[in-house]
Amino acid sequence: MQSRVLITGGAGFIGSHLADLLIEKGYQVRALDNLDPQVHGCNAGRPDYLHPEVELIIGDVRDHHDVEQALCDCGMLVHFAAAVGVGQSMYRMEHYTSVNSLGTAVVLEEAVKKRDSMRKMLVASSMSIYGEGLYSCPDCGSFAPQLRSSEQLSQHNWEVYCPVCGLIAGPLPVPETKPLYPTSIYATNKRSQEEMFLTTGQAYDIPAVAMRFFNVYGTRQALSNPYTGVGAIFASRLLNNNPPVIFEDGLQSRDFIHVKDIARACLMALENPDSAGRVLNVGTGRSTSILEIGKSIARELGSPSDDFVIKN
Repeated sequence: MQSRVLITGGAGFIGSHLADLLIEKGYQVRALDNLDPQVHGCNAGRPDYLHPEVELIIGDVRDHHDVEQALCDCGMLVHFAAAVGVGQSMYRMEHYTSVNSLGTAVVLEEAVKKRDSMRKMLVASSMSIYGEGLYSCPDCGSFAPQLRSSEQLSQHNWEVYCPVCGLIAGPLPVPETKPLYPTSIYATNKRSQEEMFLTTGQAYDIPAVAMRFFNVYGTRQALSNPYTGVGAIFASRLLNNNPPVIFEDGLQSRDFIHVKDIARACLMALENPDSAGRVLNVGTGRSTSILEIGKSIARELGSPSDDFVIKN
């Protein structure tokens, strides 16, 4: 029998898929989840999709007793519980920082008490901590741009320009070595979470790894949650006979990765000793524009693939 794994946020979108895979591989899985109404709906009970072998504890990661109970007899910790949403984090700053930063501190304090039996800790981070990403100038090479100015955006000029020669630059895949430039409270929380895990792991000799997820999509994504991601937002609007809303020109690119690939990457990181002390990007390396993903979802749902509201 493999170790018991605690997944905080284990009844959610990504956590439940990782639970499926862990159980398939012979692990015992316990989930600690508060069944947040924004994600699960009001008065939610155990989700029907949650694997029947998952032991579910309904509780809060900010509560020492709940976390202590959940960690009992666990040899691995996966920390997915978080308030998620870039835009919402900018007007619910206290809530996001409480759940994401204070909650992580409580989880780590309790994990440290069990350090003699803790084989691995994994925390979910986010590509949002990179900010604008990485770009390449055909003449000057790669660079990390600053945010585009309000003056530029007011002129409906969406391009990124080389700071040296002024040529239009194109996006590149972002390596883990790129300087971090979080531009929201959520992104700042995520940077804090991964630093807290790696610092604690090093201090107490507990192998820890931070996984920087790119844009995740797949089954069990909460379409009712407006902060769940652009793909789910588009799908929700189309299912309600409303056209998707595209900002700027729709050509801004994202890396979309299926939730089952995320789960496989997490399992590999948990089982591979070489992942300890590292931060790892989890994406496909393929670029897809917002407009392209909107058209693809519209086609799959049988809606007009050119019926969009452009806001610029």
